[in-house]
Amino acid sequence: METSRIPGFYNMTVDERLKLLKELQLCTDEDMESLKTSEPLTTETADNMIENVIGTFQLPLGLGLNFLINEKEYVIPMAIEEASVVASASHIAKIVREAGGFTTEATDRIMIGQIQVVACPDFHEAKETLLRAKESLIKAANDAYPSIVRRGGGAEDLDVRIINEKTGSKYSQMLVMHLYINTCDAMGANIINTMVESIAPIVEDLTKGKVYLRILSNYADKCLARAKCVIPPELLKTGEFSGEEVRDGVIHAFEFAASDPYRAVTHNKGIMNGIDPVVIATGNDWRAVEAGAHAYASRHGSYTSMTNWWIDKQGNLVGELELPMSIGIVGGATRVHPLAKFSLGILKVESAKELSQIIVAVGLAQNLGALKALATDGIQKGHMALHSRSVAIAAGATGEMIDIIANQLIEQKEIRVGKAKELVEQYTK
Repeated sequence: METSRIPGFYNMTVDERLKLLKELQLCTDEDMESLKTSEPLTTETADNMIENVIGTFQLPLGLGLNFLINEKEYVIPMAIEEASVVASASHIAKIVREAGGFTTEATDRIMIGQIQVVACPDFHEAKETLLRAKESLIKAANDAYPSIVRRGGGAEDLDVRIINEKTGSKYSQMLVMHLYINTCDAMGANIINTMVESIAPIVEDLTKGKVYLRILSNYADKCLARAKCVIPPELLKTGEFSGEEVRDGVIHAFEFAASDPYRAVTHNKGIMNGIDPVVIATGNDWRAVEAGAHAYASRHGSYTSMTNWWIDKQGNLVGELELPMSIGIVGGATRVHPLAKFSLGILKVESAKELSQIIVAVGLAQNLGALKALATDGIQKGHMALHSRSVAIAAGATGEMIDIIANQLIEQKEIRVGKAKELVEQYTK
């Protein structure tokens, strides 16, 4: 693939899009067949993934286009039911590529396992004992999962905290040990849980306390990914709005979210509109990513914007997004679900670190798309244009009737199912 810039992709039929993807060597005949079938995830496969299976539930799978990240082209699979998200992310990606593209980076893939110890005779002595035994504890953890060590990962460090020592009840007073584990290209839940469970008896013996929980933390604040873009204001010009007006409107919208948690929740939901679809499409745990992201937005003591937007000395709009990214490209559904495998194939990622950087770039793009819309024509104009098609379908429109009814709903400014049913009845008389 030479470029992620595919003009007119949205105007093509589904078959034309698939044919083009094959020509661009982004999918195979097998992938195309999997995409076109009504049940790419068979009930047999699903039955082996979770309990009490009765069928499968599908989401639309679209492609985020125009993404240039660290000078590399990406076509990005996004699984989401909400209208306008894929279009918005692709629109912003086009603007950002004209400004040089997104730049991203990521830390090492360090995840956290927690061991909770209660009823220690002396919490401080227990803490010091564990710290003195650090090397032997790390070795014992790695002995419990040697395959991750052979891949270059494994337990690397630990620390210990005392919680509610003087202020809490006997149930809230505890010692918590954090085991820091490099999970390489895996999300790592099984690796982490196996390690902390294996050394829990040792920890209990050393501390003379009682171990209860031993489990991973989804607050992966030592496994971070960052994305940044710098956009000259002339690229932001929209209709009657100058680039400087759009830029300033984005800053005002950001400052609202940065200052008010009621706005920040909706602001950040828009960011996750970009992040979750990529996480879902690649078979990763979007609940874990969501939980970690919202916790990270509260790390300074109050809930605030996940993104940061400002104006540099040259007058450019600058945006950044940094979030924990507990995702992987091996293990779990990433190698079981056929469309997760397809999505990773389209992305052509070589590591979980690379995937995490793509994900935050899409989140940053989606945030700017929402702020740009809010600062200009309002969020509803583009969203409702796409939503009207869903309303038309819900009212019984099919084929060419869908676009006809959708356009009439927009013209009459009544985008609701009841009105759509009236128009369908008129059309079919």
